[in-house]
Amino acid sequence: MTSDEGWLAAMWPFVRAWLPSAPARVLEIGCGPLGGFVPALSRGGYDAVGVDPEAPEGPGYHRVQFERYQSPQPVDCVVACTSLHHVGDLDLVLDLVGAALVPDGAVVVVEWAWERFDEATARWCFARLAPPEPASEPAWLHRRREDWAAAGQPWDACCQAWATHEGLHTGRAITRALDGRSTGGCGPMGRTSSPTFSTPPRQTNRPRSMPGRSIQTTGIRYAGTRR
Repeated sequence: MTSDEGWLAAMWPFVRAWLPSAPARVLEIGCGPLGGFVPALSRGGYDAVGVDPEAPEGPGYHRVQFERYQSPQPVDCVVACTSLHHVGDLDLVLDLVGAALVPDGAVVVVEWAWERFDEATARWCFARLAPPEPASEPAWLHRRREDWAAAGQPWDACCQAWATHEGLHTGRAITRALDGRSTGGCGPMGRTSSPTFSTPPRQTNRPRSMPGRSIQTTGIRYAGTRR
């Protein structure tokens, strides 16, 4: 099992717990080359599609940015797993999510708060990194470790420079944007679970606790009007 496969397996129980009942229509934003949760959704009886420029070929996948995708019909649920932090226009994407949903549809978000990826967390992760997978490019954590060693800067400055260069949204910005569309006292979209935190994306085989917090997993119910 690759690290990406392990990540999907680790996150699937959380995502599954917030889904509407099958055979609901589910759209996954940023399913990636492995297809994200679409295979598991399909096995579970859901009518699932994955949208990503690097999506696999075949039925159920659309190789296009979510901003350019037009769903043929409203969906019951949108899943976004560590895909919102690198979209170009976060507000536009969330508006399009609302437009893609049926009234009172569900949104399940698993997201990374990179600004909470402090030096203690980085050192913990780097000390436990497995060697790069054969015949593949080094993973992002391997690259961050190499860049930090070469930069000669404190970790916080190195991480901030990388995130700025990549145009990454912070976890705080994503939470504010979601809260601004919430129900139940915080706008048209309401959070229905408390955030929990774990290690950075795509890292598995971790103990129960570690220094720092960098993954934000939140179940969200979207009750927005269709646009």
